[in-house]
Amino acid sequence: MKSETGKTLLVAFLLCIVCSILVSGAAVSLKPMQEANKKLDVKKNLLIASGLVDKTATKEDINEAYKNVRPLLVDLSTGDVVEGDVEAYDQKKAAKDASKNKRIDTAIDAGKIRFRAKIAKAYLIQDAGETSMIVLPVHGKGLWSTMYGFLALAPDTVTVKGIGFYAHGETPGLGGEIDNPSWQATWNGKTALGEDFKPVLTVVKGAAKNETEIDGLSGATLTSVGVSGTIQYWLGDDAYGPFLAKFRDGGIK
Repeated sequence: MKSETGKTLLVAFLLCIVCSILVSGAAVSLKPMQEANKKLDVKKNLLIASGLVDKTATKEDINEAYKNVRPLLVDLSTGDVVEGDVEAYDQKKAAKDASKNKRIDTAIDAGKIRFRAKIAKAYLIQDAGETSMIVLPVHGKGLWSTMYGFLALAPDTVTVKGIGFYAHGETPGLGGEIDNPSWQATWNGKTALGEDFKPVLTVVKGAAKNETEIDGLSGATLTSVGVSGTIQYWLGDDAYGPFLAKFRDGGIK
């Protein structure tokens, strides 16, 4: 009886080992594909925010439209474009690395993110060498989660051309309405920066009354506040402000 039990346990143990090896092997072999899909998804959401593709876009559509995108790495402290592999650069990871991040002063941390990477990505949408849009990755705290998205600006750096959020954990039907194409469409043409090029765009409670306001999300006040804070921070002097200033001055083509 003991011998039979021992054999059963041995077979079970060997099966566990074999299954572990198979699962580990599958995970390793699938990782390159998963990474490629992740990069493609980021490209897709960038292009959707820019209005260059829609959610039905295929891989071929995305890669074709992305030919018009010039990706950059930006030193946020100076606004200078720096050398580096944009695709390989992990901005989220850098924001968690003490040697590559900056602690944000609480007095100006409107996005409530506490730390940001010193080097950030930015994208220029170009046609025949001329920039038609600037797309900035943005993120900030909502009610339940960190919201990640893209904000597209006209070449004047003032006028909004589009916005899109591609990762968040806000409440469906409430804060989750930041995904609603109808709400996102209300951003197009709005004024993001004032005459002094400081951020002025806010998500208000209720209906927008002017070009510096966005309709609030019904039943989602804290998410609305979070979106406002996110935009205010990333367009400010501690984030993309210096980069946008250099672009306006012709220092970045």
